[in-house]
Amino acid sequence: MDKNFVHLHVHTEYSLLDGASRIEDLIIKTKKLNMDSIAITDHGNMFGVINFYKAAKKHGIKPIIGCEVYIAPKSRFERETGGRVMYHLILLAENNTGYRNLIKLVSAAHTEGFYYKPRIDKDLLRQHHEGLIALSACVAGEIPQAVLQDNLTHADELIREYTDIFGRNNFFLEIQNHGLDEERKVAAALIELSRRHKIGLVVTNDLHYINREDSEFHDILLCIQTNRLVEDTQRMRFNSDEYYLKSPAEMRELFSDLPEAADNTLKIAERCNVEIEFGKLQLPHYKIPAEYTDAAAYLRELCNKKISERYEVITDEIKNRL
Repeated sequence: MDKNFVHLHVHTEYSLLDGASRIEDLIIKTKKLNMDSIAITDHGNMFGVINFYKAAKKHGIKPIIGCEVYIAPKSRFERETGGRVMYHLILLAENNTGYRNLIKLVSAAHTEGFYYKPRIDKDLLRQHHEGLIALSACVAGEIPQAVLQDNLTHADELIREYTDIFGRNNFFLEIQNHGLDEERKVAAALIELSRRHKIGLVVTNDLHYINREDSEFHDILLCIQTNRLVEDTQRMRFNSDEYYLKSPAEMRELFSDLPEAADNTLKIAERCNVEIEFGKLQLPHYKIPAEYTDAAAYLRELCNKKISERYEVITDEIKNRL
């Protein structure tokens, strides 16, 4: 087990203007590095999931379906004036139930919680947690942020909250190392918190491009996203060229003091088994009220109730169209 590794924090080209990993190339390089599985966890969306799934299957790579979601600090419905605070969280579908729940979460993030970014909240997580494995994410995660603010009491509370939502075996504390001082501080605290709460650790690379030399291309994408010039000194940029698809050996060496956390990437990958069926029409199930036995009759009543909200004067022509 200690010779391999699975990347569980991966941004493709569908992390728009932030990910520079083209899916087909990503899968081919994964296979070249002798890894048999990889995740997709784009920022706040699942636009690339089907292309990713098909490409992975074509090349004999196991696809792990996920998303790096944004968590609203309170309710997803709240809009704080001038406030853009939100936290990252990695969600991975363990099975088809988890896949459906992930779709529901990401859809609600866009239709209900959008404020600068598509956001969910803890209430939604409690409703749709089944079949999902969660990782505490990068330094922008809620628990790492508590650590960086030296509020370990709050970090304890958050770990209890997330384990209550997902279950002890479905929540992992995530450690990264791209040379940031913040990451070192977070890692030291998470290792201790992991022991205290008996929560599993997992190591990841915040993958935004495939090869180390692609970092320059990625930097240009960031400039386009933030409407800045490459030569601007005061702009958003990544601190290094370490955000690439590293080999199992590179990841094992980087986290040589945490072999069990690297092993956990394999255990999580083994648990994640989503099968998407193509060539068959798949429609969502809509539950009608108990007093109705006929979905068509219920639809007709809804239309008759709502038509007056659409038109001030309901003519015979409109009734016929209805």
